[in-house]
Amino acid sequence: MSERILEVRDIRRWYTLPRRSFGGRPETLKAVDGVSFAIESGEVLGLVGESGSGKTTIGRTVLRLNPVTSGKIVFRGRDITTLTRAGMRPIRRDMQLIFQDPFASLNPRMTVGRIVAAPLAIHGASSPAESREQVAAALTMVGLLPRHAARYPHEFSGGQRQRIGIARALILHPAFLVADEPVSALDVSIQAQIVNLLLDLKDRLGLTILFIAHDLAVVGQISDRIAVMYLGKLMELAPTETLFANPRHPYTEALFAAAPVPDPARRSRRVLLSGDIPSPLTPPSGCVFRTRCPYAIGACAEQEPAFREVEPGHFKACLREELTLQGPS
Repeated sequence: MSERILEVRDIRRWYTLPRRSFGGRPETLKAVDGVSFAIESGEVLGLVGESGSGKTTIGRTVLRLNPVTSGKIVFRGRDITTLTRAGMRPIRRDMQLIFQDPFASLNPRMTVGRIVAAPLAIHGASSPAESREQVAAALTMVGLLPRHAARYPHEFSGGQRQRIGIARALILHPAFLVADEPVSALDVSIQAQIVNLLLDLKDRLGLTILFIAHDLAVVGQISDRIAVMYLGKLMELAPTETLFANPRHPYTEALFAAAPVPDPARRSRRVLLSGDIPSPLTPPSGCVFRTRCPYAIGACAEQEPAFREVEPGHFKACLREELTLQGPS
């Protein structure tokens, strides 16, 4: 039986915004609002949704880079929700982050060797000689050369910079990675290389990954299961093959329909969403997706759908059961 690496129980991350006017009430932005999921050892869970859906906030919150408004985060059987900064320090070696922008996340005044070795220095894990050896090994592991340690980030391409970021994340040999849109800033051909690298590293090192992206095609390539987010809430969660073959939530269907079809002879089913994405400051009553859902009924405005299991391993938050939806063509 595999170990459960991470369990997230009904977490919320709300932000209180400053008053807009004297005497006005402070507003609450519900970036993440009651999300629950678990990740097993060696699994890749894809987290997908439009910009502003709360994906990055979840990634930073499970790493305790953001404080939790309510709920519980359990990492390897230990509740880390309320641990102090000092209490989190030994755990952070096992939880690492791959950033979205491979250039902004690298200090341009530091050599690659110093950048990759920074986690070792912070945690006092190695002597200088051991650190150099580990940096060389980490660079080799991600497809770079040991001599690249003496260069600076501006001397590398975007894909190579992301490999440097991955080497930095892996140098402490973590068990769990949060990959926050690690390929969205890269060319399509380079995206495939980075995704294949992460898959290879997962198999070789036994990594568990929370992979955040907005592209269902990329998420489908790397993930064992996929969770779909909208306006701070989970809409659907299922094994990848099941989700692609039989989506059960209208928002998932809309995401599939929005993806371009590479074959001009094939036509994908159009699912038109009405209106704009609501503000997280004033989310709709009931189902947060109802204002844009082509299948919405009156009850959707009155009752918030429970996130429930509709078949083994397949969860959705939708009141309607009789819908026949379509995945990618």
